Amino acid sequence: MSGQTAKTISEREYSISDLAKEFEITSRSIRHYEDEKLICPERRGVHRIYSARDRVRLQLILRGKRLGFSLAEIREIIDLYDLPEGKQKQAKLLVELIQKRRDALLQQRKDIEHMLKELDMLEQKLD
Repeated sequence: MSGQTAKTISEREYSISDLAKEFEITSRSIRHYEDEKLICPERRGVHRIYSARDRVRLQLILRGKRLGFSLAEIREIIDLYDLPEGKQKQAKLLVELIQKRRDALLQQRKDIEHMLKELDMLEQKLD
């Protein structure tokens, strides 16, 4: 490269628009996660500069949201990662949260099936 050394992945920097495009979310969403102290970009003047660590944390936030976890639960999971024994605690917590989420989804499924049966019965009575 013309006199410059290529940055390693861990040294890479991202703008808010880079991350918004990559993850197909709005800049406002990223700023919200920043307001919630889930990511902490460096500031250079009026610009936010996101590190590879911020990018990974954003990826984990979005995965957690897709799985139905609250931002508080996501914060608890990703904050454990920074502790010396955090990976083991993180894994244990994640297993507990997954089981809790699975149980909630199974209950929702039962509730939906019950409502569908009631609707079917009502529909049959009206025919």
